[in-house]
Amino acid sequence: MYMVPDRFEWLLAPGSPTSELAARFEEAGHDLYLVGGSVRDALLGLPHDDLDFTTAARPDDIKTIVAEFADALNPMGEKFGTIGMRRGSAVYEITTFRSEIYRDESRKPHVTFSDAIEEDLSRRDFTVNAMALRISDARLVDPFGGAADLVGRVLRTPLDPEIAFSDDPLRMLRLFRFQAKLDFEPDPAATDAVVRMAERLEIVSAERIRDEFSKLLVADDPGPGLWGLVDTGLIDHFLPVLRALALDQDPVHRHKDVLAHTIAVTQKASPRLRLRLAALLHDIGKPDTRQFAPGGVTFHDHEVV
Repeated sequence: MYMVPDRFEWLLAPGSPTSELAARFEEAGHDLYLVGGSVRDALLGLPHDDLDFTTAARPDDIKTIVAEFADALNPMGEKFGTIGMRRGSAVYEITTFRSEIYRDESRKPHVTFSDAIEEDLSRRDFTVNAMALRISDARLVDPFGGAADLVGRVLRTPLDPEIAFSDDPLRMLRLFRFQAKLDFEPDPAATDAVVRMAERLEIVSAERIRDEFSKLLVADDPGPGLWGLVDTGLIDHFLPVLRALALDQDPVHRHKDVLAHTIAVTQKASPRLRLRLAALLHDIGKPDTRQFAPGGVTFHDHEVV
């Protein structure tokens, strides 16, 4: 653990809601940590609206500790260790240290609680999301080198990528979502693991895949993430029609293939989900209508298909 820069002064100032919340946990014998994307974004100087915290306290204890602090509680995630709450306009989530994995071919993760912050961080998707700030003394817990990977703009898993992606296959899709969102490069070991393990994504629910893919599409530049999905074969397990677009649009004049054209159009569209989806899917009828003519390739009636 080491001291962090001044980027967290807004959070740690005496009398701030977070300091008050941490003091309540300390009185109950527990440390409170800011964790995950909240820490990453603060270190990068990005906006950080919702705050995610973690602690060794179990959900029932969390509810007791925050009872007089919160204006409203949201216990919907309680069986997974998460208690949501609101104070004024601020939204907080506090989650018990945990370890979660997918067992065999189940679509539902198995969650167990832990007493160690390091174990909790080890189960997270990437090192840049596996850092925690202990509120009581403003010290950063970074057992997997996430701060160094922030500087290097690298997406690397805390554990071996095959372990990380086996435990939660959605992390393979999240790899390319964060590539698009943060403009970071995936670690080669991670992309190699995706190539070998892509079919494991099929045990993840369609709803979770949809949510991750939607976030990728509305990134400032979704292009690198989309190419990553295609190049590793991950796209074949939830949107195989996209790879089918990798065909010559006009081999005579050497125009870019339909896939390259499609990704370029998606990149240029404004970052609204419906518009980006329309851009991504606007030519999916072309593979079924391609014909070779004397002057080149035609795709008559592809808009109908």
